[in-house]
Amino acid sequence: MVDGDADCIEILTQVAAVTHALEAAALMLVDQHLRDCLQRGAATTLADEQTEQVEQALRAVERLLRT
Repeated sequence: MVDGDADCIEILTQVAAVTHALEAAALMLVDQHLRDCLQRGAATTLADEQTEQVEQALRAVERLLRT
């Protein structure tokens, strides 16, 4: 696009579309990860394992928010 003298607005529109698609995919991954972590945490009776699952889920959210 850049080499073909495409309009700057068109390039920015395409970049925004790709960014949005990647963010949506990241949210879907975090959603599934959180669900899995929390279900595994709830299935165990060990408080340490439950805590680890919650901390792992929080780290996943933190990574998403940092990007």
